[in-house]
Amino acid sequence: MSETGENLKKCILAVDDDVIILTRISSILKSDYDLVTINSGMRALRYLELEKPDLILLDIRMAQMDGIETLRKIREMEGRKDIPVIMLTGVESKDIVLESARLGICDYLLKPFSSVTLLERVNRVLGQEEKKEGRL
Repeated sequence: MSETGENLKKCILAVDDDVIILTRISSILKSDYDLVTINSGMRALRYLELEKPDLILLDIRMAQMDGIETLRKIREMEGRKDIPVIMLTGVESKDIVLESARLGICDYLLKPFSSVTLLERVNRVLGQEEKKEGRL
């Protein structure tokens, strides 16, 4: 509340089991967005039971529950099916890209990614969402 417009920032949920990646994402996005970082698919699903972020950044290779399975479960959640998702991953598998696309992702960004590229992709996805809302 100390900053004017603080509540107007879009919320991004970043899910990755690598703390270095989460720290990097945070340093890139925290000045423009409210960022929530979570280190597992299971924890992300628990968070999503209570909150609805404007965008999810989701890693594919995670312990216990991978990003594809996490995304399947998100798409099954009432009121969460329409959340835009960008997959952030080191996996360059055509099958995984296709499966992600079938599950309705907005983008697929390979690691290592540049700060500029991440910010551009996030801004593009969230900018498109704002345009859609403006047309309704």
